[in-house]
Amino acid sequence: MTNSRIQAKKERKAPKKKKRLILKSFLILITLMLVSAGSYAFYLYKQGEKAANKAFDKDNTRVKSELRDAKVEPLKDNISILFVGIDDSEKREQGSDHSRSDSLMLATLNNKDKSVKLLSIPRDSYVYIPYVGRNDKITHAHAYGGTQATIDTVENLLDVPVDYYYRLNFDSFIQIVDALGGIEVNVPYEMHELDENDKRTVNLKPGMQTLNGREALALARTRHQDNDIKRGERQQMILEAIIKKASSVSSLTKYDDILAAVGNNMKTNMTFGEMKSLAAYLKNGMPKVDSLSLKGYDDMSTGVYYYKLDTNNLAEIKQTLQNHLGLTNKDINKSKTDSNNNSTTNTNNSGYGSDYQSGSNNNYSGSGSGSNFNSNYNSNNNSNNNQ
Repeated sequence: MTNSRIQAKKERKAPKKKKRLILKSFLILITLMLVSAGSYAFYLYKQGEKAANKAFDKDNTRVKSELRDAKVEPLKDNISILFVGIDDSEKREQGSDHSRSDSLMLATLNNKDKSVKLLSIPRDSYVYIPYVGRNDKITHAHAYGGTQATIDTVENLLDVPVDYYYRLNFDSFIQIVDALGGIEVNVPYEMHELDENDKRTVNLKPGMQTLNGREALALARTRHQDNDIKRGERQQMILEAIIKKASSVSSLTKYDDILAAVGNNMKTNMTFGEMKSLAAYLKNGMPKVDSLSLKGYDDMSTGVYYYKLDTNNLAEIKQTLQNHLGLTNKDINKSKTDSNNNSTTNTNNSGYGSDYQSGSNNNYSGSGSGSNFNSNYNSNNNSNNNQ
């Protein structure tokens, strides 16, 4: 074989070797990417489990709502979640147990169509608080008896079960929004508002924009330029913006910081396994959210400001939430009857002593119950401040 033929044969083999080398390198790169992605996913999973376990309220022994016949399973049942935002800042010197709820939102989740109804409850709503056995502002329920006093008040008001709750303070809210890199919201008007330390350092112009945690908190809390209904609508908008940002692909690398914020500053009765079940609602992106509000009117007849709820609208809201949960008045009434019949013999489901007698807090106990809190709490204490 001549030298020229040997050389030509080598040249024909060279491209094939080069192609194989490129293919092999590409496969190695893909393999490394998959391993890295898998490792990061596993890391996030373990971090999520750690944060969830830290946030889980170990003192909560409540198995189910007394308006339920059986404990719900988020993977297959319609459920409800109460979001309780509290101000437990050092400035207030109240502590988490004695803090008033700064915001209350009840979400009902329909498992069949993966829809969500989100109801804002005005903080000054004049309602019956079972823990003290009298009517007062709903914001004071948490100050009187902690998380469970708030849950019982909401259940009594709306005639729907509260299956789960998330209690967040200002720090967790700020950290979650900041960890997401801010959220996109529409600021309705120019603002010069209080920050988390009650100092007027937040200045915003109207329009669609990205807010950081401090700014989003100020927007959620302010009510000087409108009212509690508008305040509730802003809080709904902000919560939806958080969910939308958290469910986006761009937030994947930020979950570590989000989970840290959740674990450090939040309490919930939802386990890690139950939380994972909620991923089904984000499978196809942002779920359909229908925002609801309680209509009413301002009342100063006693010299103290209250928001009196419209009874017809309240009845409509009850029916809407019950329908979304797949419940009927018959189901609710039966659960109430069964609960009353069993209250003297079985208290294991209450967790926080939901069998207490009306007008007495002697038997009310549990996580964040604030059972030593003075029941003569001044209902007019800074009631109109931006808290």
